[in-house]
Amino acid sequence: MSSQTSNPKKIVLAYSGGLDTSVIVHWLKERYDCEVYAYCGDVGQGEGELDGLAEKASKHGAVDCRVDDLRREFVTDYVWPCLRAMTVYEGRYLLGTSMARPILAKGQVEYAREVGADAVAHGCTGKGNDQVRFELAYQALGPELQIVAPWRDWDIHSREDALDYCDRHGIEVTASRTKIYSRDRNLWHISHEGGVLEDPANSPPDDVWMLTTNPADAPDTPAEVSLTFHKGVPTAIDGNELPAEEVVMQLNTIGGAHGVGRVDICENRLVGMKSRGVYETPGGTILFEAARTLRALTIERDTLRLCERLMPDYTDLVYTGRWFHPQREAMDALFREATKRVTGTVAVRLYKGTATAIASESPHSLYSEDLATFGASAQFDQADSRGFVRLYGLPGAVAARVAGAGR
Repeated sequence: MSSQTSNPKKIVLAYSGGLDTSVIVHWLKERYDCEVYAYCGDVGQGEGELDGLAEKASKHGAVDCRVDDLRREFVTDYVWPCLRAMTVYEGRYLLGTSMARPILAKGQVEYAREVGADAVAHGCTGKGNDQVRFELAYQALGPELQIVAPWRDWDIHSREDALDYCDRHGIEVTASRTKIYSRDRNLWHISHEGGVLEDPANSPPDDVWMLTTNPADAPDTPAEVSLTFHKGVPTAIDGNELPAEEVVMQLNTIGGAHGVGRVDICENRLVGMKSRGVYETPGGTILFEAARTLRALTIERDTLRLCERLMPDYTDLVYTGRWFHPQREAMDALFREATKRVTGTVAVRLYKGTATAIASESPHSLYSEDLATFGASAQFDQADSRGFVRLYGLPGAVAARVAGAGR
């Protein structure tokens, strides 16, 4: 892996069309006297961000701009593995941004090889997690490519500096000098940072939220949605089979209308600082509730507990950008095997910001009413429990006798 050991002649930039990457196109050309190609993967950012992106990149000086539709691949190959593993970072964050960076870096590396580039670049700052996520993916997938990270090299330190740079060089951007939120959106979620959110003492203003209705204003009548799963991943809503990306999009709409999926968290970034993030993940919140319920019905105790123990490790691999690490791939195989019988349907009730599973069934259900009933059971002799309880408590009983004798 080379890291700015020579001046690159052809660079592929991870491009969003926002203020930072618009400045970066010009800065790279000025700094290295090179050709700049723009790359953007559509992972569900929304039409507003992608409209006219190629024209914008050309206007800012890019030789060409590639926009790939990655939505289905993003959900099937990145979101569903995390759903099978039930990944939750620090108890609350469903990893929306973390899951998207690896597929974007993968597409960028493939485009770099296609155009014969000798370097890739990103617009991540030196304070955030995304620089690690992009660069570890570059190292795994394109170790021959040089990495350029302008935020670690230039003298631009703020939004105001970037706008001053645009003024000096005649770069047309729509960004203003008003301090606004920094947002990242894909099919799974939208995150909000910056602005008044930088002070954890400030509650999120109403203008922060984009996908979810205020739970207080959500319908007074609960709604129910039925989800069908096959081998740990959802395949249908209310009996209608849908492509993976449609499952997420429809649940975002349904859940958002009921105020489901809001999270406000001060999380620990990989680089060591705490940052406040406000997230909206309506569809994901519904899916996690349903998957958790169906897993409880279909996975036997020891395997389920193993999955629960390994989940934080898998989550950490994803959060810290190690998607293409052999350990994550090995763990993914384990979760795929563990959830191969997580097939069935779950009904989830949505009400005023909550998603609650209320019923589930599966052809692989391990629940036995005959065993669990408080009434008479043909398969369970309660007298058997006498010896079981005595032996199960034997170590503690022995320790208690020894401790008593020593007093």
